[in-house]
Parts: sequence; structure tokens; C-alpha cells
Amino acid sequence: MMETIVVTKTIGAPVEKVWSAIRAIDGLDRWFPVIETSRVEGEGVGATRVLGLADGGELHDRVLEIADAERRFRYERFRSPFPVESYLGTVQVRDAGHGRSDVSWTVVIEAADDVAPGLAEFLHAALSDGIDGLEKDLR
Repeated sequence: MMETIVVTKTIGAPVEKVWSAIRAIDGLDRWFPVIETSRVEGEGVGATRVLGLADGGELHDRVLEIADAERRFRYERFRSPFPVESYLGTVQVRDAGHGRSDVSWTVVIEAADDVAPGLAEFLHAALSDGIDGLEKDLR
């Protein structure tokens, strides 16, 4: 079953600063409460991001796109302790005016029918927390 999770929030930071943080690939350990460690292997498109979870599991992401003109970052999660067959994430940053930015984080997962709805709910909460954490980190 395919699930699409979208979280969009307006945060109090200028678009250039927000985009710079997103395109840097790293920093998720400061934004997401469920992520304890973060390291990046390589640079730019093709780089791998390894995220250590608070419970001891690991997530492995591969950077697919860093589009500066569109302020869009895309990645695929190719290793995860969660029961997903595929995971594609996209972060889009737009200028909201007055030193604020709209951050839209979209995740498309494919998972078994019995786990997809619960996993989608968990991911929605995690993405919301992550955007809040990004805003706090940029202050």
C-alpha cells in the first residue's frame, strides 16, 4: 500500500537560511527528537546520510537531488528498521515573506497494508517535530 505523508509549516527564518540548512544534508540529529546521531558519507547528490535512532536502529538515506533554483531536496531511504518496501522524501522550501519560510516535507512510502496507516501516522508526527526542530535550530 502506498501512503503519502505531507507536512507543511511556516517557520520564522528567512528562506536562504532555511534552504542552506536543508541542502547541507546533515543536522537531522538536532531537528528530530527520534534521531540521536547523524553523519554524512560523500558530498552532494549521491551522498549517504546515516541516522542513528534513539532506540539503536539506523536509517540510511541516499541524496537524489539538490535543486537550488527550486529549493528542493530529494532523498531515498534505502535501509531502515521500519517495514517499508520503498521510501522517498522531498523537502521544498519557499519564501513566505517577512523573513519567514514555508517548509513542506513529503514522504511517499510503500508498506504492507497492515502497517502502512500506523507508519504514516508515526511519520507525520516525526516530520512535524523535525520542522519544529529545524526552526528552533535556526534561531
